Amino acid sequence: MGLSGSQVGLLLGISPLLTLFASPFWTGLADARQRHRVVLTITLVAAVAIMSMVPAITNFGLLLVAIILFSFFSAPIMSLVDSATLSSLGNQREMYGRIRLWGTIGWGLSAAMLGMIFQRYGLRWMFWSYAIFMALILIPNTRVKYPSVASETPFWSGVRSLLVNRRWVLFLVMIFVAAIGMAAHTNYMSILMDEIGGSKTLIGIAFMISTVFELPVMFFSYILLRKLNTKGVLILAIVITGLRCVLYAFARSPWVVMAIQGLHGFTFPALWIAAATYASENAPEGLSATAQGLLGSVLLGFGASTGGLLGGVLLERLGVQGMFGAIGALVFIGLIGILTIERLVEIRPAT
Repeated sequence: MGLSGSQVGLLLGISPLLTLFASPFWTGLADARQRHRVVLTITLVAAVAIMSMVPAITNFGLLLVAIILFSFFSAPIMSLVDSATLSSLGNQREMYGRIRLWGTIGWGLSAAMLGMIFQRYGLRWMFWSYAIFMALILIPNTRVKYPSVASETPFWSGVRSLLVNRRWVLFLVMIFVAAIGMAAHTNYMSILMDEIGGSKTLIGIAFMISTVFELPVMFFSYILLRKLNTKGVLILAIVITGLRCVLYAFARSPWVVMAIQGLHGFTFPALWIAAATYASENAPEGLSATAQGLLGSVLLGFGASTGGLLGGVLLERLGVQGMFGAIGALVFIGLIGILTIERLVEIRPAT
């Protein structure tokens, strides 16, 4: 479309910012009205309709409106699905990873298959493919079990009850710190590879390696959860997130970066599984979807936006490896600070 860099940046940046508000809004509404299936149906249909129309848009103003609407409606989808999944598992929540790994399998298969389709038929099929696959979710949505305990508190009161709970606040701050580190991995690894001589092919292989290493961690995550509990797995994931940044800071060869990518399984997948399980275990009665929505808004919204912005500022001032070193240090300092505060206020870790 010939958009400028700032216009592209605005389109990419608006989505995680809207997630911060839209995800808890929709999930809170679902909990308050006990209409999880209806809310997911509405948001899915809206997201599918908007993406179907995007290829016909020819100017930036309309595209901005479309992305804002799409971000608003698509924000709660994963949180609602996670809430339903964990509700269906009951007291076997530690098995969540074995279900979640199918998302990684779908991601990997679609990357290989759809790439060929886009190459042959054009990028417009990127949007139509999204619409087709997301529409298919409407079929299992008719049979999925959703939380059945109604919240007796209004939406904003429910959110407020979570945000004034010291355990929940520290949990969300922990997720925020991890999200900053993960945003650096996601947004700037390819820049690092390019700077130290990695080809486009090697960059693609590096991303493939990270996807492959998600599978065993997700499949056997129940063992980690049973041995370390959810809080222990959270801490492990944040430690490795910081370590991964520090290792990137000292990498001098693209092959070293590719080896570091093997740690990916113990960063985002481990953190996502532990965080979703923790939110489900510690959500007040009737607020399970709201809890997942808050988690999503911090991890994929506020944390991702902050990490991307901070990484860009540090990249300009310190270079890509200096940026990774600084963010790695920030992750470790943040984790130590959170655990120290937790000990000082005598909050016992959840099991």
